[in-house]
Amino acid sequence: MTESFEMAGGDSFAALFEKSVENGDFAREGEIISGTVVSVGRDAVVVDIGGKSEGVIPLREFADAAGQSAVKAGDRVDVYIESRENDDGLVTLSKEKADKMKVWDEISNACEADELIEGTISQRVKGGLSVTIRGGVKAFLPGSQVDLRPIRNLDKLIGQTYKFKVIKFNKKRGNIVLSRRVLLERERDEQKQKTLEVLTEGMVVKGTIKNITEYGAFVDLGGIDGLLHITDMSWGRVNHPSEVFQVGDEVTVKVLKYNPETERVSLGLKQTQEDPWNHAEEAYPAGKKVRGKVMSITDYGAFVELEPGVEGLIHVSEMSWTKKVKHPSKLLEVGQEIECQVLEVDARAKRISLGLKQLEPDPWMLFTDKYHPGDKIAGKVRSLTDYGVFVGIEEGVDGMVHKSDLSWSVRVNNPSDLYHKGDDVEAIILSINHDEKKVSLGIKQLWDDPWPTMLTEFPMGRVFDDAKVISVVDYGVFVRLREGVEGLISTGDVQEPEGGKIKVGDKVKCEVSSLDTIERRLFLTMKNVGAEKLAPADTSGKKKKKVEGEDDRPAAGTIGDLIREKLGGKLDLK
Repeated sequence: MTESFEMAGGDSFAALFEKSVENGDFAREGEIISGTVVSVGRDAVVVDIGGKSEGVIPLREFADAAGQSAVKAGDRVDVYIESRENDDGLVTLSKEKADKMKVWDEISNACEADELIEGTISQRVKGGLSVTIRGGVKAFLPGSQVDLRPIRNLDKLIGQTYKFKVIKFNKKRGNIVLSRRVLLERERDEQKQKTLEVLTEGMVVKGTIKNITEYGAFVDLGGIDGLLHITDMSWGRVNHPSEVFQVGDEVTVKVLKYNPETERVSLGLKQTQEDPWNHAEEAYPAGKKVRGKVMSITDYGAFVELEPGVEGLIHVSEMSWTKKVKHPSKLLEVGQEIECQVLEVDARAKRISLGLKQLEPDPWMLFTDKYHPGDKIAGKVRSLTDYGVFVGIEEGVDGMVHKSDLSWSVRVNNPSDLYHKGDDVEAIILSINHDEKKVSLGIKQLWDDPWPTMLTEFPMGRVFDDAKVISVVDYGVFVRLREGVEGLISTGDVQEPEGGKIKVGDKVKCEVSSLDTIERRLFLTMKNVGAEKLAPADTSGKKKKKVEGEDDRPAAGTIGDLIREKLGGKLDLK
């Protein structure tokens, strides 16, 4: 075929083309040249590149993003020379490579001119993201250069189009590295400068939640971040900032503090709203019944939210009239909706005292309406102390019997010697202390004082066949001789029955061994009951020893007896 293209002088077209290339008339292989479309076939496009030379380019290289080709004869196109003429006399060309090389040149020029390049994030790759820029060229966006802060989920950026700065470019290796962070830092610095020029304490600004921590949220005010502390988010209780905000939320806040030197900014959200405590005294007067939500529980009470920012305390002592609440959690739980009553309001100190028991009638008022001093009551022993017995009179009202008011005739050092928790008892109301809400009771007052007639009714030596055992203690046995009169049989005067021991409820035989009118104590014995005594006990409760030469008369019990004893019985006072 080359013979048909021979020119004068015997030179072929190939030889002429080679000479033209050497002379600089045509582009060499690997260079880009502009050509004219001669014809468009079904699969290929013929392009005239000058110098009577033509080349063929596959039609697919002219297809657009939709796969359609609009090329036609006469169009000017830039092509890349891949090789010289083949056996058919055609040059191998490529429009696709020419486009890519032009893009690389444009990218190179943009990089040298410090211009920005727009691209679309196409996929996630190791260490970052792949970005498609001009002409379909792929570039690498490292994860550290995606944003100002690390982004955990890079997949959400796929398909997003941004502007980037080329930070590394190598045309030979086809390596392009981009950065979006550099642009964001530049924008942030510009915004920061503008923000700092106008930022002052007390101003209200808009911002975006940038980050959330346990103690607060950082708000982007425009190039500079401010801290919105958890205590300044709401007048109400906030357990965690995430309950109020999410990253990306827009907020309107007030600048509380601003330090130009350190560029630290403290923000407040609740300060943009009215303090609810300003109207607390009017909204919650003492005595008003209110509803609220239990927000927290402590050892001493429960805090109840009446409205956002306004909480009141129900002290443990204000929870029940009748129950001794050991811990508020026994009655209430966090999150519970309850009704209570306002007891006291101190708006300046931001305190409201609430009561739960006030929703029910006060048992003390019911008691004082029903009972008066001198009334007889019946109840159960609720508790015992060293000094007395507590008796339940009505639900929520107890009375105390002091140990000195338990018996006329025995001294009770330990009330538990005679009474036990749960015992049924009767008593007389001695006094009612309205200020301290205390009731004083007496058990011995159920009967008249027996001591004016004790010497006559219970003379020494009197025998009782059926004295009832009411208590057995380490130091003896308490017995009841009749209602209102008890006596003590000391351990040394106790005689146990054969084959057993004395127990409460037993009937025993005993006799009066001594009577102490000063200390008001009655002693008995179970030994030698009914036998003649050589030295009966005197009224002081102590036995006299028989003195040699003394007669067998009873020991002196009156002043006359004492004088007669001193004079050796010579004085007769009758």
